Amino acid sequence: MVDAFSDLIRGVRAHGSLFGSSTLSPPWALHFVDGAPLTLCTVLTGAGWIVPEHRPPEPLRARETIVVRGPATFTFVDEVGTRAEPIACGEHCATPEQGGTRHRLGWTDHGGDTGDGAATTLIVGAYPVRGEISRRLLDALPVVLRVDAGGTADAVLDHLAAEVAVDTPGQQVVLDRLLDWMLVCALREWFDRPGGEPPAWWAAQRDPVVGDALRLLHAEPAAPWTVAALAERTGVSRSTLAKRFADLVGEPPLTYLTRWRMTLAADLLVERETATVADIARTVGYADPFGFSAAFKRVRGVNPSEFRRTATAASPVA
Repeated sequence: MVDAFSDLIRGVRAHGSLFGSSTLSPPWALHFVDGAPLTLCTVLTGAGWIVPEHRPPEPLRARETIVVRGPATFTFVDEVGTRAEPIACGEHCATPEQGGTRHRLGWTDHGGDTGDGAATTLIVGAYPVRGEISRRLLDALPVVLRVDAGGTADAVLDHLAAEVAVDTPGQQVVLDRLLDWMLVCALREWFDRPGGEPPAWWAAQRDPVVGDALRLLHAEPAAPWTVAALAERTGVSRSTLAKRFADLVGEPPLTYLTRWRMTLAADLLVERETATVADIARTVGYADPFGFSAAFKRVRGVNPSEFRRTATAASPVA
């Protein structure tokens, strides 16, 4: 059954996103200029520093992972205050037309291992995040999050290391999926870190009652849910479910459902350009388009038609 995290991360997918893998010897400074919504950085060997815009530098050692949330840009350097001139790295670095994986970036190999152990092998993946569903995941993340070596992502790094060592047909698809796997592992470990403060919906998924209720709401958002119906499906009383859900999630079950339906509707209004407001209303569980429009405006601040016009006008032309 679909869980909240799976729903939120479904639209976060790597696509031609491996900026590159290159063995670098100091000094270097790679400036990632696009400000992607999410950028995952890891080094297979060696070390360096991530320097986010307007934030303190973060050391990045072998097999550690740092995820940077845009739109701020960042630089990967051999050391803070490096003498190297920054090389701008953007979307063009990730396109297949740039050649094999090891040559996609606009920098040259700086000589490889110099024999003193100073070489660093860097992998960077940028994630476009489209739509309101995925934006809810972004809202739960800090600007910079770190995942130490030794966790579940290490297995993915082994696969990445083997894949970037060759240049074979279908490689980009394999790399994209490995980066997706890497991102999921990194976020799960960060949410579960000791002493952390994960979003309410993350912790609530572990509760045997509220977790089941959340999975039901995400699996069947258009169903005519009531608190009584949810309580029956989760095997507890109505009052128990209502209190437990509000305590763990921070809002009543049907309030959560309404916000989730409006998030789904916001994306559908943009994706299904020929669908009417009534069509979208039925898709997310409203028989009455007027009731749906009122709920949408209450949650989103504008009516569905106005939201569609504004979102469509803001969308980049393909």
